[in-house]
Amino acid sequence: MKPMVIAAPNGARRGKAAHANLPVSIAEIAVEAALCQQAGAAVLHLHVRDTGGLHSLDAGLYRAATEAIDEAAPGMLVQITTEAAGVFDLPAQIACVEAVRPKAVSVAWREFSPEENPEARRFYDWAAGEGIHVQHILYSPEDIARFGAFGLEDQSVLFVLGKYAGVEARADELPAYLKALGEVHDWCVCAFGKTEHAVVSAAIAAGGHARVGFENNLWRRDGTLAAGTHELVAQLKSDVMSADEARTLWRI
Repeated sequence: MKPMVIAAPNGARRGKAAHANLPVSIAEIAVEAALCQQAGAAVLHLHVRDTGGLHSLDAGLYRAATEAIDEAAPGMLVQITTEAAGVFDLPAQIACVEAVRPKAVSVAWREFSPEENPEARRFYDWAAGEGIHVQHILYSPEDIARFGAFGLEDQSVLFVLGKYAGVEARADELPAYLKALGEVHDWCVCAFGKTEHAVVSAAIAAGGHARVGFENNLWRRDGTLAAGTHELVAQLKSDVMSADEARTLWRI
C-alpha cells in the first residue's frame, strides 16, 4: 500500500515567533495547503486561530478555512482537529465537530476518554452515522493500552512520538508501539523535533503513514530550517497516495 502523507502546517501552540512563515491566518493556511498538495500531501491537518492568533475550535473559522483550502488546493482532503490545548473541554470539542460536520477529524484518546465519558461514546456513534472519519491520537503506551482495551480494532490511529517540551522523537520507539497496538485499520506517525524525517520514514517502511509539518518540526532532514511545511512533505520521495486514494482508505 502506498503511504499517505498528511501535512500539519501550524498546530495549536506555535506562532510567528517560532517561524515567520508559520501560517496563522486562513489565507496563509490556504497558500501553504496548495504548496503541500503540490509537494505530495493528500490531507491537510487543520488548526484555526482566532483574531489574537490563539488556537480556536470556532466552527465558522473551520468552515471558512475549509472553503479557502478547497479553492486553493482543489481535491485535498481536510481533517480538522479537536485538540483541547488546555483550553477546551469535551462538550466544546464535540460541539465543534457537530457544527462543522467535516469529512475527517482527529481526536485525542486521552481527552475524549470514552471509557469514562458516555458523551464521548455517543459522539463516536454519531460520527460513524454521519460518515465522518475519526483518527484517534495516541500519545503513549498507556494510551495504546486503553485504546486496545476498548475494542476498536477497525479504526485509524496516529502515534505521537516525542513531546513539545524538547523531547525529540526516536525511531527505535516505534516497534514497541506497534507491538502494543495490535490490529487496526491504518496507522500514522508524527514526530517532534529534527528527527521527524527519520521517524516517519521508519513508519512508512513498516507499512504506516506519515504526518509532517511545522506543528511538530521546523527542520529539514539535513538540519537546516525549512521554509514551510511543504518542504518537509517534499522530502518524502516515495510514491504516495493521492487525495482520492486517501478518501478510499478512510472510507470517505
